[in-house]
Amino acid sequence: MNFITLNKENIKDEHICCAISDKKCKQGYENKKLWLKEQIEKGYVFTKLDERAKVFIEYCPSEIAYLPIDAPNYMVVNCFWVSGKYSGKGYGKQLLDQCINASIKDGKDGIVTLCSDKKRPYISDKKFFIKYGFSVIDKAKPYFELLYLKLKEEADDPKFLPSVREGICDDNGGFKIYYSDACPFTDYYVNVLQKDIAKDNNCTYEAIKLVNREDARHNPCAYTNYSLFYKGKFITHEINPKKFKSIIDQI
Repeated sequence: MNFITLNKENIKDEHICCAISDKKCKQGYENKKLWLKEQIEKGYVFTKLDERAKVFIEYCPSEIAYLPIDAPNYMVVNCFWVSGKYSGKGYGKQLLDQCINASIKDGKDGIVTLCSDKKRPYISDKKFFIKYGFSVIDKAKPYFELLYLKLKEEADDPKFLPSVREGICDDNGGFKIYYSDACPFTDYYVNVLQKDIAKDNNCTYEAIKLVNREDARHNPCAYTNYSLFYKGKFITHEINPKKFKSIIDQI
């Protein structure tokens, strides 16, 4: 099977893998396409299997990445997904190899990616990266880990920015969500479903959209697609309405 790399010409007709069958997320899907078009012009790469499947990798130079890290001249792997019947067929390695080869060609010092202490939804599995030579270089509370593959020995080690290490934000007395268009699920779940749940339960609810790289770099959480805080403390990065309702029930 072949891979397709999106560009400003073909992105209109190609699916972007995430949320391809979730009609509720139609607006978020379109938001991500617009976001991708802007990022691709800056050097962002989205490569996917030429199938209607969730098999793809997204990566970009650290200088444009929506990730609160200090990692000059590194490549950043963002969303990376091989699911269902396509797992175990070597597609993940092929996609990662593409990123590694591009990084070497571009003279990058290394590659970084955001993972967690164990396998969790919405975050790449660190065991896969460790299998191919990556290692943990930094950590941020409560469970985020920065993995890296150094391509030049003399390069500086990447690290999280201080703002994300403790998992806290300004306390608004209730829920505060930070999100971006980098994930097609966020628009519906943040601005419709969760907002309605919070309203029905008389909860303070504030949604803050990260609209550019500087917003993302000042995010109080290492994960910039979606992060939920309650009274200033990080709760979860998982977009899950049942989990959100259970959190409300607990408090």
